[in-house]
Amino acid sequence: MSLLSNDEIKDKIGNLNDWKLVENSIEKEYELDSFTYAMGFVTKIGIQAEKMDHHPDIFIHSWNKVRITLTTHCEGGLTDNDLKLAEIIDNL
Repeated sequence: MSLLSNDEIKDKIGNLNDWKLVENSIEKEYELDSFTYAMGFVTKIGIQAEKMDHHPDIFIHSWNKVRITLTTHCEGGLTDNDLKLAEIIDNL
């Protein structure tokens, strides 16, 4: 696994829905219809992340909002795994 270049990041993040580059990570906030839906969404993300052995930072706040932050900690930045997981999350 290797870090993506700035050009690769810009190219690949353009294919995602509303993910933002924040330092060495990408981040997106979702607003769900209820606390129950937010918790269900987090569970779905957890299942997919575990399958990839690639785990995001997840922050649940304001009863229905979920912020996801993706980075490859062991590499110190973004890799293809981060972009692949972002795409999977967008399709949940």
